Amino acid sequence: MQSVTEEEGHTLMSVTAEPVIDLDQERKEILKCYRRLLREAKPMLKDHDAKLIKKAFNTSLEAHQNMRRRSGEPYIYHPLAVAQIAVEEIGLGTTSIVAALLHDVVEDTEMTIADIDRLFGPKVARIIDGLTKISGKFEYGSSQQAENFRKMLLTLSDDVRVILIKLADRLHNMRTLDSMPRDKQLKIASETIFIYAPLAHRLGLNAIKSELEDLYLKYAEPEAYKDIARKLRETKTSRDRFIARFIEPIEDDLREMGYDFVVKGRPKSIYSIYNKLSKQKKPFEEIFDLFAIRIILNVPPESEKAGCWQAYSIVTDHYKPNPDRLKDWISTPRANGYESLHTTVMSKAGQWVEVQIRTARMNEIAEKGYAAHWKYKGNETQTGRGIDTWISQVREMLESASNEKTGAIEFLDDFRSNLYSEEVFVFTPKGDLKVLQRGATALDFAFDIHTQIGARCMAAKVNTTLVPLSHVLNNGDQVEIITSNKQKPNEDWLRFVVTSKAKTKIKDLIKEENKQHITDGREAVAKKLKTLRLELTNEILNQLRAYFGSKTSNDFFYRVGKGHIDVQELKKFKSDKESKENRQNKLNTDTLQDGKQFEKELKKLHGERADADMLLIGEDMDRIDYTLAKCCNPISGDDVFGFVTVNEGIKIHRTTCPNAVELMSNHGNRIIKAKWTSQRDLAFLAGLRITGTDRVGLVNDVTKIISNELHINIRSITIDSKDGIFEGTLKLYVHNTRHLEELMKKLEKVDGVVKVARFD
Repeated sequence: MQSVTEEEGHTLMSVTAEPVIDLDQERKEILKCYRRLLREAKPMLKDHDAKLIKKAFNTSLEAHQNMRRRSGEPYIYHPLAVAQIAVEEIGLGTTSIVAALLHDVVEDTEMTIADIDRLFGPKVARIIDGLTKISGKFEYGSSQQAENFRKMLLTLSDDVRVILIKLADRLHNMRTLDSMPRDKQLKIASETIFIYAPLAHRLGLNAIKSELEDLYLKYAEPEAYKDIARKLRETKTSRDRFIARFIEPIEDDLREMGYDFVVKGRPKSIYSIYNKLSKQKKPFEEIFDLFAIRIILNVPPESEKAGCWQAYSIVTDHYKPNPDRLKDWISTPRANGYESLHTTVMSKAGQWVEVQIRTARMNEIAEKGYAAHWKYKGNETQTGRGIDTWISQVREMLESASNEKTGAIEFLDDFRSNLYSEEVFVFTPKGDLKVLQRGATALDFAFDIHTQIGARCMAAKVNTTLVPLSHVLNNGDQVEIITSNKQKPNEDWLRFVVTSKAKTKIKDLIKEENKQHITDGREAVAKKLKTLRLELTNEILNQLRAYFGSKTSNDFFYRVGKGHIDVQELKKFKSDKESKENRQNKLNTDTLQDGKQFEKELKKLHGERADADMLLIGEDMDRIDYTLAKCCNPISGDDVFGFVTVNEGIKIHRTTCPNAVELMSNHGNRIIKAKWTSQRDLAFLAGLRITGTDRVGLVNDVTKIISNELHINIRSITIDSKDGIFEGTLKLYVHNTRHLEELMKKLEKVDGVVKVARFD
């Protein structure tokens, strides 16, 4: 059987001893999947479309004939499933079905883009090219994943179907992630939450976005996922009873007014409930808004707005609304085309309930997003304008980013900042509406109008009042920009702008000016090093960069060219370098004279890791030297992974580390397996936060348990009390997660203690 490189969730496998496979049964299953795809696509097929789909299916079947997925099933199941999602769940047509069936053939087989072009035409070839990963080597410190994301996103300006098919591909990979090893599951899940779920949100694919988020949680935090899913199942009956009672009077009134409608009560996604639990620090039982009621009206386009407001009136006749929670996305749709009326009302049982009111057209756009928007584009609604505006903004950003040497990671960060943002609606002096990201400033507004207006912006008038460039805009503000030919962009501007467009343009303008400073700095450093009898090699440059605390060599040269670093300081660098080398040579000589002393020092340096069988790293599960990341302070027993840093060797992070998603998404090639095994009693620093009601002797009871009962060393303890409530933070040394959990359970039993939680 053919062996193919591992890739994403659809990893292929090489088999030596063939399992028993019923090939006839598999062929029947494949044909069944293919016929189901044709049935779903039938309403939108024209002329020769069915023949073209059949040709794509046969081409894919032949190209992947000897391949199997990690699960053992024939590989063709995957492209068929991706095509099915593209049609059924996104609403795409023939070109997309063909591209979905062929999306892996160039990457995984001998077929080329030229072959696709010849057989299926340039449109399909362009989409496949956008979906095909970049091969080859990347310079150290860059990210192959980020480069591939950038390549895929650059095609957005030509054909948004590339992104939509990629989302279908990622959704199927996430649905079938069970067969992957744990480290691959974490890497793929992290990429999903980092870029694909936000993309689905921005393109209005609400159902897909929610499923991707839930699947991320299923693999990243399996215990939390199972716990919430179980509690939702257990509370379903009582929730259904509550919903039935709540909607009964609303349904009666809607029927009386002659509306054709559907009312649904649906639980919020597991991921959104998890976020609420994490942010509000409350138990599941105390989270009330676990579900939303959705009223969907079947009305003609001209009656949509009036119908939705009438339904709102009926809801508020029966239940008291929260005036701060009314969101009118019908008069002003969101940038991704989403239209709906949201209100939160108080039920008769004293519980807040979110009610969403929309039409059938609006509901389809909310679920299927961008693709559904094209279906209704002929209608005179505002739906299309928001998405089209966003696509054109993205196009501008992508074009400027592709014309300069922006790092792929920096590019991705700028792009992501625009994905999950809410909007703010503001007006020009002439009354034109501008939709910006929430949190946008007067300077963001200036760059949105034109790059040159942004570059020369001195101040602004908001509602006729003079304000600084950093002034944050609110809904309904009218903004006038004041410019000056003497004004120039500066790095401070990047601190307060929030839109990708403004950030990208400011960076472009600053880079032009900075190029000269970098050139001047490089020349000055080379000249000074020559007088110090040193050569500007890569090694020396890295040492200089680290010595002066610069992130990159260009940053170092820029600081010299700008005058922030005096070249005379290079003398001190040379003398410090020589002193360090002399000390190192002496240490090497001394320790080599006494081998036992050297071994002792080594054990001291590494906390006896030299012979303590504690953390196994890499595919071969070797004992390799490492350091524990300070951002999350992992302890023995935590679920962890290793990250190969540029200068500091292997760092161990918890899988729940705040930086884990970004590291796995941007630097998957530098992530390695790590697993705790049996070890001697070693001490790890852990932090606990304790809250409760204050009383005399409480601190004494807490410290007794820590020191006397469990013999744990305390590094620091801080307890603050106000109005009868106390909050304490403890930093202490524990052996492993079991040791820590035992301590937390004992502390929770102390009289007055309400909550004990670990912090990083």
